Amino acid sequence: MFRSLGDFLNDLERRGELVRVPEEVSAELEITALADAAFKSGGPALLFENVRDRDFPLVIGLFGTPERTARALGVGKLDDLAARVQRLLELKPAGGLAGALAMLPKLGELKGLFPRKVRRAPVQEVVQTGEAVDLGRLPVQTCWPGDGGPFVTLPQVITKDPETGECNVGMYRMQVFGPRSTAMHWQLYKTGRRHFEKARKLGKRLEVAVALGGDPVLTYAATAPLPELPGLYEYHLAGFLRGRPVELARAKTVDLWVPAEAEFVLEGYVDPAEPFVTEGPFGDHTGFYTPPSPYPLFHVTALTHRRGAVYPSTVVGPPPMEDAWLIEASERIFLPAARLVIPEIRDYHMPPAGVAHNWVNVEIEKSYAGQGFKVASGLLGLGQMMSTKVVVVTSDAPPKPGFGALLAAVRHLRPERDVVFGKGPTDELDHAPAQVGFSGKLILDGTVKLEAEGPAAPPPAPPGPAEHPDVTAQHAWPGVLAVTIEKRRPGQVRALARRLAADPAVRLLLVADGGIDPADPDALMWWVLANLDPARDAWIEAGRTLVLDGTRKLPEEGARPWPDVARLDEKTLERLRPLAERLRL
Repeated sequence: MFRSLGDFLNDLERRGELVRVPEEVSAELEITALADAAFKSGGPALLFENVRDRDFPLVIGLFGTPERTARALGVGKLDDLAARVQRLLELKPAGGLAGALAMLPKLGELKGLFPRKVRRAPVQEVVQTGEAVDLGRLPVQTCWPGDGGPFVTLPQVITKDPETGECNVGMYRMQVFGPRSTAMHWQLYKTGRRHFEKARKLGKRLEVAVALGGDPVLTYAATAPLPELPGLYEYHLAGFLRGRPVELARAKTVDLWVPAEAEFVLEGYVDPAEPFVTEGPFGDHTGFYTPPSPYPLFHVTALTHRRGAVYPSTVVGPPPMEDAWLIEASERIFLPAARLVIPEIRDYHMPPAGVAHNWVNVEIEKSYAGQGFKVASGLLGLGQMMSTKVVVVTSDAPPKPGFGALLAAVRHLRPERDVVFGKGPTDELDHAPAQVGFSGKLILDGTVKLEAEGPAAPPPAPPGPAEHPDVTAQHAWPGVLAVTIEKRRPGQVRALARRLAADPAVRLLLVADGGIDPADPDALMWWVLANLDPARDAWIEAGRTLVLDGTRKLPEEGARPWPDVARLDEKTLERLRPLAERLRL
């Protein structure tokens, strides 16, 4: 593993996975243009050494490929993470001295679990407090043209429960408002927000520290959906993964412990007595802008950093982006724990097109009728899985690749029998539901059916051509028809579905807006699921066709204001094209 971000960058450079960019670039949009090209082509991490009007270099793409993410987490491939956790869960001593001695080699898995406190910290080589703090020196990116301003995108936000003293590290974006203030994007169900609400009830400020950089496993740990366990938090997970303790130093102006090997630390507080500030818009991981919303204001009392510090950053937006590989790391790490609760799970996968919370595939070991629905319902009750909108269950096909698993499920699908609708919480950043944070749910049981479940579905046939004047493009797979339309009026998709469902070969009808290529499964599924509230936009047509209306919704259809896609303007792309070509992006 790596002691610091600098160690990781040196390793990447030796392997040809880091490209230095000496040309001057702007933190406003220009870095996004180059980073997005790198993400979508599996390109290298980029180290921008000359960011206009800023005092520090910026690195992006630390987790830009699955192989790079695995290396950052100390394994050869992401699947190895599940094996490491499985070994940990198998620490069950046999009786007597012989059993205890047999366990000793396995205890090495735990040697890094507990953080170590140190007196001296490279991240405190330079300390600035009070009026000397100026966040404008940092190369904080404005990622997309519609963003409300610059956002810190890879923070490790450290807080302490005001009642219990339990610590939490989370990744919450931070819009910079001035030299010493940012928003703190604490959503309602996040641990940081719970700490904030407890501080409000106690009538006290909540101290906060924000670390940037360090061993890349620390950055990953801040994103991990770790269950709340007394005495354990995200830096324990980081220590387990890296095989040695995370070194922590006492912060300079707040009563918190921060990673000694970080590049930067922002120290300060949030005052619950203050009114919220308006944060956003922000081009989000959904690929769409999230609208302006009220969030707490973070006051920065100190900025500490290493000499020669490098600012780590990322960009989220239309997938695939590098957050896809952080999500896959989490699904691998928490697979063994999911199997403890739901043992019939063989494997599961959150396809990048589903941006973590829109789509989960799960393969099960099936032995009784209704088991597919049972497993899917259980998944929807596991931690952050509660936000999932669509669960696809198979018993004879792996969950990867995502669209391949969906096609495998359709082979065994009779929608009138094998689809269940429900409701529940969803991600607050999901724009599709009529109510923020509350959405329909959809379970597709694509398992091989047992006798008690009724007759098997016949082998699917490719649907015929969609003959309808509203259809602008189409593509078909066995049992699945995807079409695009120019949306003009309410009820348009319902009327279209009634016509297209007349073809008995159509078991699943996917409807998207014009401009989406229906033959590109990843783009198609991203668009359809991002714009889908199953409670409003999914139904069984003609008693046999499952329809998913993934078009933009109109106000007359009960929708909130529909957001735009986060896209760069052509002028920026054209300006950066020569540099992108030099970098072979």
